[in-house]
Amino acid sequence: MRTPLLASALLLAGLATASAQTDGARSDGAKPDGGAAATPVPGQPATMADSLRPTFVAQAPDDMVASKLIGSSVVNGANETIGQIADFVLDQKGALKAWIIGVGGFLGIGSKYVAVDPSVLKLDRTDGRTLQARIDTTKDQLRAAPEYVYLGKEPPKGAAPASPAGEPASKP
Repeated sequence: MRTPLLASALLLAGLATASAQTDGARSDGAKPDGGAAATPVPGQPATMADSLRPTFVAQAPDDMVASKLIGSSVVNGANETIGQIADFVLDQKGALKAWIIGVGGFLGIGSKYVAVDPSVLKLDRTDGRTLQARIDTTKDQLRAAPEYVYLGKEPPKGAAPASPAGEPASKP
């Protein structure tokens, strides 16, 4: 019983609104034929001062984009795959502070993250297109390195707290 009553009330309210709009009354109460006709004024596009205007750039053929770097294999001097680029850290000025490399595990499960200084990881193109990351270390050295723990994430139970990127781990 309530549903048909509610539907009828909504229908009547809609008809009353439509009727008011066709009576020629405007929402401000003025009649369209009473008084001077309002001339629409075209709006001006929003502009920014030249000092606030962003600078846009186009990608050059030798530029490297993050979407192609993250997940790429890291190899050593013996051309052995020893990890993958999992992330990177930027400082407040936008400069690269550290590469985060995932080491160990199987298909990403059980892997450990290690932060390395940007100067030790070299990026190059293997065939003119494919990016490759190369580092002069072994998988065992990366596994023995202090674990990089993201802020807000807890280290595994029983593990010593990780030191910030770029600082040596404290001795127990």
